[in-house]
Amino acid sequence: MNARNQASSAAGDTKTWRGTAAVWDCNSERSLCFSRRELEWPMECTIRPALEDDAAHISAVIVRALRETNAKDYPNEVIERIVRGFSPDAVRQLIGQRTVFVATIRSRIVGTASLDGSVVRTVFVAPHVQARGIGKLLMAEIERTARERNIPSLTLSSSITAETFYAGLGFRAARDSYHGDERTIVMERLLDGSS
Repeated sequence: MNARNQASSAAGDTKTWRGTAAVWDCNSERSLCFSRRELEWPMECTIRPALEDDAAHISAVIVRALRETNAKDYPNEVIERIVRGFSPDAVRQLIGQRTVFVATIRSRIVGTASLDGSVVRTVFVAPHVQARGIGKLLMAEIERTARERNIPSLTLSSSITAETFYAGLGFRAARDSYHGDERTIVMERLLDGSS
């Protein structure tokens, strides 16, 4: 997002950003669709903690990102194996085990990221709003949370698809990891000035 301004909500648990960008078309999945009018900027993106009731929408975002974005770098068998691990019930369990955040636009979930100790997990943005700064906003919230917890460094397993994104945020590749045909890149980043 360009020219984003952050504003905190009264509750203190959500953060809202405004930005400018071009209007884009969405796909037909109802939970992720926006009319052209809804997509006009300035648009607000809110980052907030995930709720159990968000599980089905988070699952839909993850599945769509895997099938539309990550599928460019992985065979269909790998994508479908990963998809099975992100059913609404599986996501509901993760919400109970990790610190999970969602990004919303007009109250619709368009992205997610989670922190499991010092490990960043499950960072996905709906394809129709990718490359507009939402992933960076989610990662900023992950980093803020890690600093509050005095976590000195973050680790993640990046898909081939997201490696450049994480490198742009200061993560460095440590090694490759393989799960069958699925190659991921273990990446690390020191957090300067963790309090």
